[in-house]
Amino acid sequence: MAAPPRRRQKLAELISDDIKRWIATEGLSEGERLPNEKTLMELYGCAKGTVREALKILEVEGLITLKTGPNGGAVINMPTMEPASRMLRNFLHFKSLDGHQVYQLRKLLEVELAVSVVGRLSELDLANLEANMAACEHSRPDDEDQRRQRFLELEFHNLLARACPNPLLAFMCRFLNDMLRDLVVVKKAYVPERRQFDEANHCYHRELVAAYRAQDSERVRALMQEHMEDAEHHMSALEAEMAAQMLVDPNGFGELTQESPLRQFTPVR
Repeated sequence: MAAPPRRRQKLAELISDDIKRWIATEGLSEGERLPNEKTLMELYGCAKGTVREALKILEVEGLITLKTGPNGGAVINMPTMEPASRMLRNFLHFKSLDGHQVYQLRKLLEVELAVSVVGRLSELDLANLEANMAACEHSRPDDEDQRRQRFLELEFHNLLARACPNPLLAFMCRFLNDMLRDLVVVKKAYVPERRQFDEANHCYHRELVAAYRAQDSERVRALMQEHMEDAEHHMSALEAEMAAQMLVDPNGFGELTQESPLRQFTPVR
């Protein structure tokens, strides 16, 4: 079967790609301005609407901010990972991703990231990790606080990622944390209360911080490997429980389905 032909890029997309290359080549930094619309129209020999569409693409991607007024124009932003992470998660949303698939990567990458920050954590970094642990350990048994605790436990790992010297490794680990955060929401991974999981996470995080203070790379590697395997075990148990619940609850999503106005909408197929 022949592969479908590639979609031809629109002129606005080609212009936005060229502007991105120019920003990188010239080493432009946050706060600097792009040429104005008239100049871009002349450079690319195109209409104003095409230039505006190209700039809008860059704005949606988080690379520029469009300002209006006498001193307006396109101002370069320091890109964040959120737009890229969101687009990748949207792509994977339709791939029926499960916790096991996430942990196939997380068990490898999170361990490497953990070791990469040994000796790189400042006293402020360590204090932030300890503050995160304290917030986790003072949670209440209600659903909202349990959900908040799951997010705090993932934030512990994001704090480590921010100190990682490898930007690609840091991005991948933070992306996987975002995927798990989405799964927590969709699968209500904070219900029922899971004290055994909580205690295991608290214990691993405490021991990891102690190992970081001692700058013990081998201990950090061993702890994070055990931590990821334990977390995967709990995630698998949760998904098995949710699968059983789906057989009992025809809605499958409990309160979320009942509250959503979309439950009254029949998709066109």
